Amino acid sequence: MRIGVLTSGGDCPGLNAVIRSVVHRAVVDHGDEVIGFHDGWKGLLECDYRKLDLDAVSGILARGGTILGSSRVQPAHLRGGVEQARGHVADLGLDAIIPIGGEGTLKAARLLSDAGLPIVGVPKTIDNDIASTDVTFGFDTAVTVATEALDRLKTTAESHQRVLIVEVMGRHTGWIALHSGMAAGAHAIVVPERPFDVQELTDVVGKRFEAGKKFAIVVVSEGAKPREGTMDFTSGATDVYGHERFSGVANQLSVELEERLGKEARPVILGHVQRGGTPTAYDRVLATRFGWHAVEAVHNGRFGMMTALHGTDIDLVPLSEAVEHLKTVPVERYTEAECVL
Repeated sequence: MRIGVLTSGGDCPGLNAVIRSVVHRAVVDHGDEVIGFHDGWKGLLECDYRKLDLDAVSGILARGGTILGSSRVQPAHLRGGVEQARGHVADLGLDAIIPIGGEGTLKAARLLSDAGLPIVGVPKTIDNDIASTDVTFGFDTAVTVATEALDRLKTTAESHQRVLIVEVMGRHTGWIALHSGMAAGAHAIVVPERPFDVQELTDVVGKRFEAGKKFAIVVVSEGAKPREGTMDFTSGATDVYGHERFSGVANQLSVELEERLGKEARPVILGHVQRGGTPTAYDRVLATRFGWHAVEAVHNGRFGMMTALHGTDIDLVPLSEAVEHLKTVPVERYTEAECVL
């Protein structure tokens, strides 16, 4: 068989591990040929690709980012390019395409699958917001990086008797904030699923100082917003892909808390460091398993499906199910976190 693979959307620790696994399983065990499209769906639409053999993927297991590159394609451009993509698949003699990506990538995968292209998807996102899989690779790395940063920030916050508002990634879901905040013993966690009341947050932080503590750490997801009417808040514009450009909740919240508490408050934005660099052992293993099972799905003709982790097993779920809704932080998980803050 001849298999095409691509990585699309934001980069993520573990992408190279999937690519490597696909090549090893396909080439060594099945005698397939694998090609990799450059820069995601853009590479498929422009027929820009390279051959992927064992030498091409040697030494990339622990490497962050993606050797194939990534990009975002406007939905309208992709919808208009379905026939173009179909023609390239036919011209290249491809028996299957394995796209690796998050919500946007999987929606595009479903679009092309519905158009008749042979697609098997692999989910990735550091936000861990794909509902049909227990975990996505990249999440563990992001949480580990954020937790280490929080551990380090505690000492400088205490030295200067400051409140640090640490902004982590999470557009629509607060999984990174929840897990890293709990792991590092943060004193408050703010997530998009639960609009915050700035006075309630002020009271929580203020009680620490009243009890004789000299510092506080607040972890906030980038997509978090205040409860309507509780504070002035500037929202960001929307980019050409329909994504909100966030205006910096940590920056705005630090000003508000400093005024209300009378204590120095500083924003710390972790940004892209969370999704760069070497993946953790957990993410390498999960990514490798996803790649292995994607190739098996191709050979079993299980197109229109996506690999997913359920418990300790890798299953296949329909792409239509994968993009139905996001996996958000449930109330009970946030309640658990509040009990140990």
